[in-house]
Formats: sequence, structure tokens, C-alpha cells
Amino acid sequence: MRGLRYLAAAVAITGLLTGSAVTAASAATSQGASAAEGAPGVHLRGGTTAVTTAPGVASALLQNGIVPRAIWPGSDRVLHGKNGPAVRFAFPVTGGLVTVSPLGGTIYHSGGIVFRNTRNGKTIEVSQFTIDLTHGDLTGIVNGNPAVRVPLFRLDLSHAGLAVGRHLVKARGIVLTLTSVAAKALNAALGTRLFSAGLELGTARTVLRF
Repeated sequence: MRGLRYLAAAVAITGLLTGSAVTAASAATSQGASAAEGAPGVHLRGGTTAVTTAPGVASALLQNGIVPRAIWPGSDRVLHGKNGPAVRFAFPVTGGLVTVSPLGGTIYHSGGIVFRNTRNGKTIEVSQFTIDLTHGDLTGIVNGNPAVRVPLFRLDLSHAGLAVGRHLVKARGIVLTLTSVAAKALNAALGTRLFSAGLELGTARTVLRF
């Protein structure tokens, strides 16, 4: 029964991340699909989500005086490539629940990002990220206020690459684009016009353990 639960979890999460739940379910064995239908949800035990800025994004931010840094326990590091510098952020997965019928779920993270405008000293923090697989977005709280949670990015899962194991699912190539709400909040808080809705900030890869 434990093995069937892992199979059900893998089918559910794979279907959610690819946006092809029907295809994923039909590829499973009938016994595994039956287990998935009967499961109320799969609890996530941990993992990590990493976001790497798209080419040119880090340079554009720095040229305009905007410096993004990770908030603990998140981390960041600068990558040097042929397309210029990029920043990779990593955030621990603290839990979540993936439901199978209906398909949906949330993935919770700790840490965050603080954006600082070095030209005027203004800052804004976004943290405690939640990936909402049902709606295909990533939300976060603003300046540490749990009452102010906003959609930050839309998630494009159409080209995500997947690897499924017994206790985990790995996904890469998830494209993050800035929402209009986030763009307006960043511009207002930082005193800039740099951010725009639909901006491709970067790509994410995540490891989910269950």
C-alpha cells in the first residue's frame, strides 16, 4: 500500500507540473490510478526550489541600481556565463499538499528576496513563497505582512522537464513571468519604472520530497 501511495503521488505531481494530468494518469497502471483516485492528498516533506534569472535580467537590475538578495534561509549566488551574470536563488520547501481528485495543491517555502534600490535607499521584501499548482502561479507576502499576499509570478510549465523517483519528483525549466500586480508593487516601492507585466524573470527547478 505504501508503494501504491508513492506511485499515486508521482502520477499526481507529474500531471500537475506538466499540465497533462490525463496523459500522466493514463500512463500509470490501473492499480496505481485507482490508488491515486482514492488518495485525499499527498503531503510534501521537503525539498528545494531554485530560480535562475534569465539572460540580461541581472545586468538590467544592477545597471538601474536594483540589487536583489536572498532572505535567510534562502540563499543566492552569482553565476558568470557567456550571456553575462545571472543570480540563482534557492528556497527550502517546508511542506505542502498535492491533491489528486481534483488535481491541485500548494507547495510552501521559507526565505525570500529583498530588492534594494541603491540610488534612493528604497526596499521591498517578498517572502514565504507558495506555488499554487491549481492556478499556475507563485505568491508571496510583502514586507513580512502575512495579510498582504500577492501573486508574483505566473508559471509556464509547458516545457518543464521531469524526473520521477520513489520518494521525489524533480522538475526543471519552469518559466516565471512577472504579474502586473508584482510589477506595479515593485515599481512603486522602489521608485522605478523598470518592471513590467509579463517580464520573464527566469526559470525554476524544484525537487519535491514526499
